[in-house]
Amino acid sequence: MTTPTSPRPSRLRASLTIGLMIAISIGLLLVDFRHFGQYGYLGVFVLVLLGNATVVVPAPAFMTALAAGRTLNPWLVGVISGLGAGIGEVTGYIAGRAGRSVFDQQRFIRIQGYVERWGALAIFGLAALPNPLMDFAGIAAGIARMPVYKFLLACCAGKIVRFTILALIGQSTM
Repeated sequence: MTTPTSPRPSRLRASLTIGLMIAISIGLLLVDFRHFGQYGYLGVFVLVLLGNATVVVPAPAFMTALAAGRTLNPWLVGVISGLGAGIGEVTGYIAGRAGRSVFDQQRFIRIQGYVERWGALAIFGLAALPNPLMDFAGIAAGIARMPVYKFLLACCAGKIVRFTILALIGQSTM
């Protein structure tokens, strides 16, 4: 008679990380965003960080920068949002780093190829452009064992560019 084996620690960590991302996504659905703006720059940072720590609900981060750019300094909103978004993207990186064996690497081969070939430049480009591939790029960077500081610097820099543009657009629609 064989005894059941427990899941490998890396699978457990990856599963817990994914579970946390889903829990944050569900929590964001319950937030009343109409009153969130009263918290100023700190509110922008927290909302954008949480919005980028998830895969399911990325839209509030986009809308937060547009709305905040209308009433707050758009350059500062861009920097604060970019830092929050970059830090939030680390959840995907951690999931990739912790769970190489959990993810079907065939699905990540193309994006992982870009990350391995272009490194931080690929992360910067994907973070600066609005696209759903950034979540996969974070996972691929974790799988590829990109140093976390390189991932974080490139991701934050790209997100600062993106969110500054969004905040400036928000300011121009006043």
